[in-house]
Amino acid sequence: MTKYETYESPFCTRYASEEMQYVFSAQKKFSTFRRLWTALARAEMKLGLEITEEQVAELEANIDNIDFAAAEAREKEVRHDVMAHVYAYGLVCPKAKGIIHLGATSCYVGDNTDVIIMRDALAIIHRKLVNVIANLADFANKYKDMPCLAYTHLQPAQLTTVGKRATLWTQELLMDLEEIEYRMKNLKLLGQKGTTGTQASFVELFAGCSETERTEKIKKLEQMIAEEMGFEKCFAVSGQTYPRKLDYQVVSALAGLAESCSKFSYDIRLLQNFKEIEEPFEKNQIGSSAMAYKRNPMRSERITALSRYLMIDSLNPAFTAGTQWFERTLDDSANKRIAVAEAFLAADAILNIMLNVTSGLVVYDKVVRQRVMKELPFMATENIIMRAVKNGGDRQELHEHIRQHSMAAGRIVKEEGGENDLVDRIAADPIFGITKEEILSTLQPEHFTGRAPEQVTEFIEECVKPVLNANKDVLGEKAELSV
Repeated sequence: MTKYETYESPFCTRYASEEMQYVFSAQKKFSTFRRLWTALARAEMKLGLEITEEQVAELEANIDNIDFAAAEAREKEVRHDVMAHVYAYGLVCPKAKGIIHLGATSCYVGDNTDVIIMRDALAIIHRKLVNVIANLADFANKYKDMPCLAYTHLQPAQLTTVGKRATLWTQELLMDLEEIEYRMKNLKLLGQKGTTGTQASFVELFAGCSETERTEKIKKLEQMIAEEMGFEKCFAVSGQTYPRKLDYQVVSALAGLAESCSKFSYDIRLLQNFKEIEEPFEKNQIGSSAMAYKRNPMRSERITALSRYLMIDSLNPAFTAGTQWFERTLDDSANKRIAVAEAFLAADAILNIMLNVTSGLVVYDKVVRQRVMKELPFMATENIIMRAVKNGGDRQELHEHIRQHSMAAGRIVKEEGGENDLVDRIAADPIFGITKEEILSTLQPEHFTGRAPEQVTEFIEECVKPVLNANKDVLGEKAELSV
């Protein structure tokens, strides 16, 4: 069958980067198995077991020399993927064949590999997220002074600035970055705990030692393996597997990122409807097969779609962690193979689009200004009341007049499709004692944005720059989308 006659995951064909796909590839997985087997043999040799330097060297030389066909054929016979790869490794390491996997259980390679893969995948997510934050910080700084409508209940409320709104997106992504960094820092290997977590097989391997020496060697063995794999610690205790709650914690961090990106994508989709801001639109891009004039926010819509998938996917490791029995049941395996990998592929795909969109947002400043000016008279009424009170007016009476004029002006706009004539109505009402010219002179949007520009500057200086300075070696990443 050709590739067009079998199912292919859209994560591989359309969305996720080759870099992230490699992290979850068979080559990465099973070469990591072999690195772990080599680390185990090396540590056992150094701690006095009958393993030679020649055997360890043979294992190390063949880490990437994987005969997948031989492993697949063997798995069909024995119905066990780990033992199939023990067999395939032994074929190319005849001298070391007898000491591969010595004292270990399947979870020694399976679970430790999964943690290593999550660590490497988190590093990619972290790098891309830092660059998205950098893009949004640049955008926020560029537009920190541009007034725009702010919304509550999706109704115009007061004014903010285009840049200030971007800091809200950025702040949530910074929260995600902190969570991801915490998870990266606190990852632990399973270690070599044995079938039910008691290390009984290693007690047997070091049976010739005193009880004190045996305990020290078993603990040292685990620490040596962790250090060779780039980890500081292993879980202090376990059943057969590492706690499946770890998968939930990691995937939840990714789901949190999806929440933030979803929020961003919804806002961009709405702003594109308002014609205030658009995502990048390429010269030959087609927005609709039927309506040639359309410029649909398809990239932001894709962020929304993939984010929804990732947020829901976090339920998989939650249920897996919550339904394990005693020291371990195998109902985790099939679900985990799909749920964790696809969580990372989805997060990677989302960040690829985020990198693309945030680096090319287009702001239509005249439309932004026009929409502000249509609503500004309503927003300026409080200032007009305060001015009239200073001139001797009654605040409650003035408020009632403003209310009536605002409702009348609103009817003109909504029911008749006319222009907002609130300014004319107020100027014509003698209770306010103010001319139209005086009102118009106060209708400068920049006077209604509060501390928004300062807040942007402070946020970038205090919250964003320290992060960018700490990660300056990875800045400047771009993303090309395949579709």
